[in-house]
Amino acid sequence: MWYVVKTGPGLTRRTGFNLGPNLKRLNAIRLGSSVAATGAVRDTARPKPPWERPSRRGRGDACPAAGVSVDFEHTREAYKSKDSLELLRSLVVFKLCSYDILVDKNKEIMDLGKKVMGQRAFEQLMKMTFYGQFVAGEDHRAIRPLLQKNQAFGVGSVLDYSVEEDLSPGEDQEDVLRPYVSTEGKTNTGADHRQGKHGMNTQCGERRGESCEAPTYFYADEAKCDRNVETFLECIRASGGGALEGFSAIKMTALARPQFLLRLSEVLVKWRRFFSFLAAQQGYGNREALEQNLELKQLQEFLSRLGAEGDVHSWFTDTMQSSSGTIDRLDWDILIDSRADTSHLLVVPDVGKGELVPLLDRFTAEEERQMKRILQRMDVLAKHAEENGVRLMVDAEQTYLQPAISYLTLAMQRVYNGQKPLILNTYQCYLKEAFTSLSVDLERSRRQGWCLGAKVVRGAYMHQERERAALLGYEDPVHPDYQATNLMYHRCLDLLLEEISLSRKANVMVASHNEDTVRHTLRRMNELGLAPAEGKVSFGQLLGMCDQISFPLGQAGFPVYKYVPYGPVNEVMPYLSRRAQENRGFMKGAEWERELLLKELKRRLGSGEIFHRPVF
Repeated sequence: MWYVVKTGPGLTRRTGFNLGPNLKRLNAIRLGSSVAATGAVRDTARPKPPWERPSRRGRGDACPAAGVSVDFEHTREAYKSKDSLELLRSLVVFKLCSYDILVDKNKEIMDLGKKVMGQRAFEQLMKMTFYGQFVAGEDHRAIRPLLQKNQAFGVGSVLDYSVEEDLSPGEDQEDVLRPYVSTEGKTNTGADHRQGKHGMNTQCGERRGESCEAPTYFYADEAKCDRNVETFLECIRASGGGALEGFSAIKMTALARPQFLLRLSEVLVKWRRFFSFLAAQQGYGNREALEQNLELKQLQEFLSRLGAEGDVHSWFTDTMQSSSGTIDRLDWDILIDSRADTSHLLVVPDVGKGELVPLLDRFTAEEERQMKRILQRMDVLAKHAEENGVRLMVDAEQTYLQPAISYLTLAMQRVYNGQKPLILNTYQCYLKEAFTSLSVDLERSRRQGWCLGAKVVRGAYMHQERERAALLGYEDPVHPDYQATNLMYHRCLDLLLEEISLSRKANVMVASHNEDTVRHTLRRMNELGLAPAEGKVSFGQLLGMCDQISFPLGQAGFPVYKYVPYGPVNEVMPYLSRRAQENRGFMKGAEWERELLLKELKRRLGSGEIFHRPVF
C-alpha cells in the first residue's frame, strides 16, 4: 500500500535535501488544532543504595500537589482494580524477575519450555504468568476489556503493538549495512569528524541470541514499512473513543530504513560538531549550547581560509532577527534544510583525499525518495491520530539513529503542534547530552511558535550503548551511574515544569517508576501552581508495574497512563525478553512493591475479601 499526502504533486524537493518546502506543504494540510501531549515509559533505573533511600517511616504520608492529596501506600485503593489472583500473579512474577539467572537465560528457558510443553501449553503458561502480567492481549479486540477497566479507575493507555522483528540466528547484517559501516576520517580543521558512533557495525546488531537487546527494525524493503503504517493505524483506532484521550506509540525504525536514519544522523552530527568547533575557535567552546555564538565576520574569514566560497552573511539573511552580526546553534541548523544551496560553499580540506569536500553532502535521488516516503507515512499517521483524538508518542531509539529520529519528529511537531501537542518526542536522561537536546528543542519551539511535547524517561538501551562505545572506541554516551542519571532526569523535568508554568504551552509526561521522582514532580507542581486538571503534566508506567503509583494518581485526578503492549503470544516473546533485560535492576529492587502486594493480600484474607472482584 502506498500513502500520498494530498497536496498536489506531493512532497517534492530539489536534489539537495531541503525540508523547508515540505514543511510548508504539510502545514497547508493541517486539520485544525491538536490535543495535549504526553508520552510512554522506559525506566531502567536500578534501586538506590540503602543510604540514599528514604525511610519507610512516614512514606505513607499523603503527598500534596496543587491542593490534591495522593497516598501511595493505601493498598485497598491502589489495588481495587485487581482481583486476588492478579495480585498473587504479580508477587510470583516480580519474585522470579529478581533472579539474575532467569533474566540472563530467559530466552533459552522459554525455548526449552516450548520444546518440553508444546506450543499450546507453553502459551497458556505465559498467559498465566509473564505475558498475562505485562501484555494486554493478542489483538485490539482482546485488549478492550482491560482498557475499559483501567479507564474506569482513572488510568488511560498508551497502546503499542509490540511484535518485534529480529534477524534470524546466523543472518548477517553486512549486506544490509555495508554502505554505512563506520569509517574514520579527519580534516585539518581540528574538529573530530569521526563517525564511529553513527556508523552501523555488524558486530553489534539486534540479532537473536546477542546481548544487544534493544529493538531496531531492519527492514529490507519499503513495502514492509507501509505495512507497519497499517498496523499503527489500527493501533490509533483502538486508542480512540475512550473517556480519556489515548496515546499510540510509534517507532521511527518501523517507518524508515535504518540505513537512511543513520545517514541523516551522520549529516546532523557532523554539522553540529563543526558548529561547536567553530564556536571554540571564537572562544565560546566552554559555554552551554544555546550560549555559543558565531561572529559572522570571523566566520567568513575562517571559512575563506579553509577554501569556502560565497558570502556568509547572505546565508542567514532570512533567519537573522537583528543586525547583531552573530548567529547561534538554531540559526546554524537552518542551513541543514537548504543544503542544495550551500553544499558547494561549505567545504573543508580532506587530508586523505587531498581535495576539498563539502561539509553538507547532497543526498542521492534514492535517499530523497526515502525522505519523501517517511514524511508521507508520518503525515498519514498524524492526520489519523488527530481525527481520532489520539496523540502520537515517538519512542527514542539508539544514539546512532536518534539525531535523525528527533529531527524528523521535530519537523512534524512544527506542523501539527501549533496550539496543543499532538506529537511528542522522547528524551532519554541516562544520556549525557539529554539536557542540551531538550533545552535546544524547547528554544526552537519558542522561536517557531509551536508547542513542545516531551516524554522524559531514564532510558532503555544502556547495555547496548556501552557495548557499542567500547567496541568502536568512542566516549560512552551514558551517565556512569544511576545518581547522575537521576540528577539529569530531575534537571530536565524542572526545566519543562518551569516552562509550563510560564507559558502553559509545553506538555510533559513523567515516564518513571521511581516514586521519589513522582513525589518530586507533585511538589514542584504545587510550588508552580500547576493543577492536575490542566493536563499539562502527565505520568506513565508500564502495564503490570507500579500500580501503587498509577492508580492513586489517576483516582486523585492526575492524567496517568499505562504503556499497554499487545500482540500474539509467540510473537511478543522478544518484547518480554527485552523487558526482562531492561528492567532487571528495577525488578531486583521491587521489594517495596512486593511488600504492598503482600500487605493487600493479607488485608483481604483477614477482612473476608479474598474473593474481591473489581466493580466498574
